[in-house]
Amino acid sequence: MATGDEEPTLTVDELAARAGVTVRTVRFYGTRGLLPPPVIGPRRVGHYGPAHLSRLALIEELQHQGMTLAAIERYLEQLPPDLSAHDLAIHRALVASWAPDAAEDMERAELERRAGRALTEPDVDRLAAMGVLDRSAETGGYRVDVGLLRLGVELLDVPIEHETILAARTVLLEHTRSAAQELSRLFRDEVWSPYREREEDPEHLKAMKSLSAHMQPMVLQALLTAFQRSLKEELRAAFTTE
Repeated sequence: MATGDEEPTLTVDELAARAGVTVRTVRFYGTRGLLPPPVIGPRRVGHYGPAHLSRLALIEELQHQGMTLAAIERYLEQLPPDLSAHDLAIHRALVASWAPDAAEDMERAELERRAGRALTEPDVDRLAAMGVLDRSAETGGYRVDVGLLRLGVELLDVPIEHETILAARTVLLEHTRSAAQELSRLFRDEVWSPYREREEDPEHLKAMKSLSAHMQPMVLQALLTAFQRSLKEELRAAFTTE
């Protein structure tokens, strides 16, 4: 924990209440190493501070992006060990600015209303294969990426086999994940690390936030343009007869 933080004074119950999670969750995160251990005070009572609260908020933000606990664990391991509550709050804000639109839970009737058409079970299977939705085993409903729904519905009538969609999705996920890892490394080394060295400079902090806000559309457009050009060249090479 960074020395600049306030003295840890929260009990595990108070921390859980402030973070909006259960005490069991706090303790589980502690056993997984996602949350630093508390400071042990009189009567062997553990006390938590603002950095614990900020780390819980960061974990929640990463979960909202669909990361598993194992992925979050690897993510947090890459962060400097002495991050203060302020550091973690800024980091969470940067993560949130890159987060995709949240998915929505809906029943079949609402899904079809949003889709603008009735959906057969094969239709739902194809939408799931494209990553547009997931079936909820608990509620029997669907977890839907609203931003992808319109495109997914348009693709339902395109004559592509279900297995081809799955294979294409696997290829895209593999290569976009690799690109995201490299971009994250670049952002961490060139933006986050300099901020850490100059965190007392308010102008640098303001510039970093502005850069984060503007980088997402630029990166997405660059990736789209590069992909379109590469795909066009590959298709031309594949289908041009000599």
